[in-house]
Amino acid sequence: MSEEEWTIPDVAVAVDLAVLTVRAEQLQILLVERGIEPFRGALALPGGFLESALEDIEKAAFRELAEETGLAPEGLYLEQLKTYGTPDRDPRRRVITVCYLAVLPNLPTPVAGGDADVARWVPVETALAGQLAFDHAQIICDALERTRSKLEYTTLATAFCPAEFTVTELRRVYEIVWGEQLEPRNFHRKVTGAEGFLVPTGEKTIRNGGRPALLHRRGHASLLHPALLRSRGSLEVTA
Repeated sequence: MSEEEWTIPDVAVAVDLAVLTVRAEQLQILLVERGIEPFRGALALPGGFLESALEDIEKAAFRELAEETGLAPEGLYLEQLKTYGTPDRDPRRRVITVCYLAVLPNLPTPVAGGDADVARWVPVETALAGQLAFDHAQIICDALERTRSKLEYTTLATAFCPAEFTVTELRRVYEIVWGEQLEPRNFHRKVTGAEGFLVPTGEKTIRNGGRPALLHRRGHASLLHPALLRSRGSLEVTA
C-alpha cells in the first residue's frame, strides 16, 4: 500500500483493571457482571472506553474503577500490566485495551455502577474455571504471574497488607499468592533481614490468637535484596 492510499486505522482505546486482594484466606480478583452486550451477564474485569481523546489513560482506569465498583484509588497499588490488541478480541470493533494491575488490602464488598450490574470479589481459581468475557481469562493469568514474580524481588507483598501487619500475616500473603507453604522461621529470618523491607513499630497484637506478635509497617525499599524465591513447583497458570 502506498503512502497516499494509507489511512489511520479506526481503533478504539479502552482500559481494564485486574484488581487483586487477599480475602478469606484466598487470592481474589474484582469482577463485574456485564449489564450490556456483548457478553451481557458474563463476568469481566472492570473497565471501559476512554471518555474522550483527551482523557489520560491512567485517570480513565481510576474513573472506571470508581464507576463500576465504587472503590476509591486511595491505598491502591497500580502499575501498567500489558496492552492487548488482538484484532478479534471485541466483536463490536477493533479495540486495544491498556490493562492495569492493582493490588490492595482487603476491602468491603464493592458496589456496582455504570454498565456493570454486579461487582464482587471472586477467588482467582474460581474465575479462571468459569467463562469470562472477551480475553479476560488471559489477562487474569498474566496478572497472576506478574504478581507472583514481583513478590520474589520487590516489596509488593506489603500492598496486600494493612498499614501495620505481622510477619505471619505477610507470610500468608506469600503462601496464598504463590500457592505453597513456607517454613515460618526461615521466612521470618529472610524478611526481617532484608534491608528496608520491614520497620518494627514497637507495638504488638494478639488479633490472630496465640502469643503477642510484633507489628511492622512497610519500609523504604522497593526491591528485595536478597530476593525471596518461590519453589519451581509454583507453576504458571494458563487460561
